[in-house]
Amino acid sequence: MLVIGICGASGSGKSTLAKELKARLNRRCIYLKQDSYYKDHPDMSFEERVHFNYDEPEAFEHDVLRQDLYNLRAGLPITAKEYDYTQHRRCDTAELIEPADVVLVEGIHVFYDEAVRDLMDFKIYIQVDPDVCLLRRVKRDLRDRGRTIEGVYQQYLETVKPMYEKHIRNYVEYADLIVARGGKNARIVDILAHYINSGMIEEVPRS
Repeated sequence: MLVIGICGASGSGKSTLAKELKARLNRRCIYLKQDSYYKDHPDMSFEERVHFNYDEPEAFEHDVLRQDLYNLRAGLPITAKEYDYTQHRRCDTAELIEPADVVLVEGIHVFYDEAVRDLMDFKIYIQVDPDVCLLRRVKRDLRDRGRTIEGVYQQYLETVKPMYEKHIRNYVEYADLIVARGGKNARIVDILAHYINSGMIEEVPRS
C-alpha cells in the first residue's frame, strides 16, 4: 500500500490536488482528510466551539489517524471519520473503509506527527501565496461551511495566520516534492498520476 501525504496552508488546494490525483489513478485509492480527525468537544457550548483554535496541531487526533494508517497497512478496514463544519462537531459513521493500493491523506498538519510522517511513502507540500490562500478560504467558508465574512476574517487573524507562521510553513522541510499554484496544477497532477500508475513511486520498505 502506497501512502501519500499532502500538506500546505489552509486554502492552498490540498483537497483539490487529492481529488484530481485520485481521479487519474488506475489503482484503487482512498482519500482521507485530516479535518475528519478533529477532536470532538461535546462539553463545549456552540459559542465556545466557534472560537476554538482549529488551526493548532493539538486540535487533531493524530493518534487516531496514525492507528487508522497502521490498520490499513495491516490489511484491516477502518471506520469512516467525518466532521460537521457548521456545528463544529465530529459526526463519525459506522461505514467501513477497506484497504486500497493507494492512500491519499491531506491536511494542514499531516506532517506534524513524526509517527504519521513515517507511515508516508511520499510527501507533497503545496506552496501558494498566503493572499491567494486567504481568498480561496473566504470563498470556501462562505459557500460550503455556513460562515460569515466577519467570522472568516476574525478566525484568519486570530488562529489561521499565526499557526501558519508558527507551524505550517515549516513543514516544507519534510516534503519530497513542492508543488506551486495549488491543486489545479494540471501538469503536476498528470506527472504524479503517471509515476504512481507506473509504479515509479513505490512503498518504502519497512522493518
